[in-house]
Amino acid sequence: MGGDVGIDAKVANDIIRKRNWAYGITAFFALISAGTYLYNEYYIYLSVYLWFGFIYGMCLQYGRFCFSSAFRDLFAVGVPRMAVGIMIATALFAVVGAFVSATGLSTFHPAPTSVHATIAGFIFGVGMVFAGGCASGSLYKTGEGNGVALIVILSISITQAVFADLGGWANKLVPQAWHDSAVAKGLPASINAGDGWLDQYLAGYVWNQPVMSFANLFGLADDTILGAFFGNVFIGVLVPAAVLLLLVYLGWSRRGYINKRQKAGHASVTFADELAGYWAMIMASKRTAIAGLILGIACGLQMLVIQGLRVKYGVRNAGGLLERMGFDFGISVNGTVFDPGYWYVTTQEAQWVGWVQNRVFGAENMDNIYFGLTNGIPNPAINPADWMSLALIGGAAVMALLNNEFKFKKPTLELATWAIIGGALMGIGSRLGLGCNVGAFFVRVSQGDTSGWLFGLGMIGGAYVGVKFFNMWTQYKMEKEFAGF
Repeated sequence: MGGDVGIDAKVANDIIRKRNWAYGITAFFALISAGTYLYNEYYIYLSVYLWFGFIYGMCLQYGRFCFSSAFRDLFAVGVPRMAVGIMIATALFAVVGAFVSATGLSTFHPAPTSVHATIAGFIFGVGMVFAGGCASGSLYKTGEGNGVALIVILSISITQAVFADLGGWANKLVPQAWHDSAVAKGLPASINAGDGWLDQYLAGYVWNQPVMSFANLFGLADDTILGAFFGNVFIGVLVPAAVLLLLVYLGWSRRGYINKRQKAGHASVTFADELAGYWAMIMASKRTAIAGLILGIACGLQMLVIQGLRVKYGVRNAGGLLERMGFDFGISVNGTVFDPGYWYVTTQEAQWVGWVQNRVFGAENMDNIYFGLTNGIPNPAINPADWMSLALIGGAAVMALLNNEFKFKKPTLELATWAIIGGALMGIGSRLGLGCNVGAFFVRVSQGDTSGWLFGLGMIGGAYVGVKFFNMWTQYKMEKEFAGF
């Protein structure tokens, strides 16, 4: 009896300790916001990124919001809960985003649409299955103490930074048409668009592709009520989402639902039964959907707040504020830094690696399009988007600590190897697709960008191939182990 009391007391003390850590992390971020604002009021711009990142981290951890887990569960074991939840969350985010778009204050910019998005999504999809987590999922899992997830983030970041400045032998793989088109763009002299694989791919091919939303396909403007809600939400999100959910129901969820009804003595299946089964599938994903709704509201509010601060301070980009504050290193040739104004992952992580390459190792990496033309490589300590990612990890840690789900997990050599390989593939896919599962899919689809669905279809295909490969790998390992007996 005394032993049980001792165990209970130990558990209670552990819960209290974790809660104190959660309060401490929150207080730390609050001190950063207050202290930096007192030093210079422009830091409020960075604090907006910080606190929205904190909210995103809490939502991701609460909803277990991971695209890799969603597709792995669906394709490997036939469980559709997470995939359905993410699709519902995308639809809910779309409705929130439409309100912001209709006000004309949205900070979102659609991306070029072509097959490159599907190819990029495929590479990213394979990578996230290999790594065991997508870009956003790896961030929140890092906040839970997962060492493998941290390795994934490092691999994504380093690969992007290296890939952005890749030249030499890689230039031999560039079609002449890409090279000529890139050079003809007349970019600033400091940007060497004719040298570097990614530069020639971007300026010579991607930029030549059409940029459109579903609203634009119907001749409507994104910042009108009809364009935002009918074109981008109803046609661009709700209709394709309903079709995908129907396919998931028919392919994975229906059989289990019908079997359950038959065991309960219901011989026939009516249309009403099918609707009930469809609805039951959706309701099983309630936690992820709730997280998605809060994510959508937060993303929409962040757009409004960031745009409001830009108007207040008379700037179009955070680069102008950093220069006023005396931070002129790492600003792009256009006087800008990466400042999306909404939730985004991967670019800011590549920036801090680019900063280390330049400041620590003396690499000249501001002559490429990715860093030198728009994103820059500001010091991570004053990079708005970096504040968002670090706070996202912190927010996830707070939620995990409060739910008693925080635990340090040391990676094995095998998992670390897959994390490096998968992270590298995600880094390459992110740069080819101009974003990851968040920036190239979740946000773009929800804002009616046609390229988002192309990236998403490729990501689904890549995840399917990744799951099938892992099934083969697991079977091979088991056969090899049994062969030794």
